[in-house]
Amino acid sequence: MNPKLTEELRHKLDALPDLPGVYLMRNADNRPIYIGKAKNLRNRVRSYFQEGSDDGRKQFKALVEKVVDLEYIITETEQEALILEANQIKAHRPRYNVYLKDDKKYPYIKVTVKEPFPRVYVTRALVSDGSRYFGPYTSVGPMRQALEVVKRLHTVRSCRYNTLKCTLHFSWLSLLPSAVSSDIRWQLRLR
Repeated sequence: MNPKLTEELRHKLDALPDLPGVYLMRNADNRPIYIGKAKNLRNRVRSYFQEGSDDGRKQFKALVEKVVDLEYIITETEQEALILEANQIKAHRPRYNVYLKDDKKYPYIKVTVKEPFPRVYVTRALVSDGSRYFGPYTSVGPMRQALEVVKRLHTVRSCRYNTLKCTLHFSWLSLLPSAVSSDIRWQLRLR
């Protein structure tokens, strides 16, 4: 362990759990200067402060020298840690994190509940328009499967209002009595 560490930081490093999560390294101004994720918080965070440690980045030593405090958030899974890390980096913009050029956003399923005939579709942009969002999803396959289940079970549209055929079709479907089986509703929607 690095002999320059404060006693308080040394205790925090010793108390780290062997669980997945996100860690925030803070400077003397209490600002996050680096945010990372780990499958095992204890092993990953302690590795920064081992004698002779270097991860290949040019600014690694400067980063470690400026860390005076540490905070961590335990997550259930590595995927949850990945999403939380991305959100924390976007919120805090720490100096030593590399920003993704594409500013990757995870997909959500959006339900436009304020429209007379709600739409259900995939989006990566969260907009405060009264819609309901489900996600984020780190894997697109299961998300699309969930979307197909929703579309099969409920009369929802995925088209835009600007087509008369779509609007008339869903207006007509909504008039069907609820006693009509979902299989018949589904077959009618396929036409």
